[in-house]
Amino acid sequence: MPIMTLSIPEDLYKIIKSYNEIKWSEIARRAMWEYAMKLELIEKILSKSKLKEEDVEEIGHLIKKDLRKHYEK
Repeated sequence: MPIMTLSIPEDLYKIIKSYNEIKWSEIARRAMWEYAMKLELIEKILSKSKLKEEDVEEIGHLIKKDLRKHYEK
């Protein structure tokens, strides 16, 4: 199995070190698997999409516009 080294903020490191009974590498591995599976699902959905990039940009613009309106109230 390949080994990966991660850099983490000092405050997170202090918390992790205070719970040394927890297998943090297993938690990180599971979190990465979950995230990777979500990315794969998104890729699968997008590969079947018939939207053009311009369509996606337009939809994104409309969503952002509606969100601004919603939160300006």
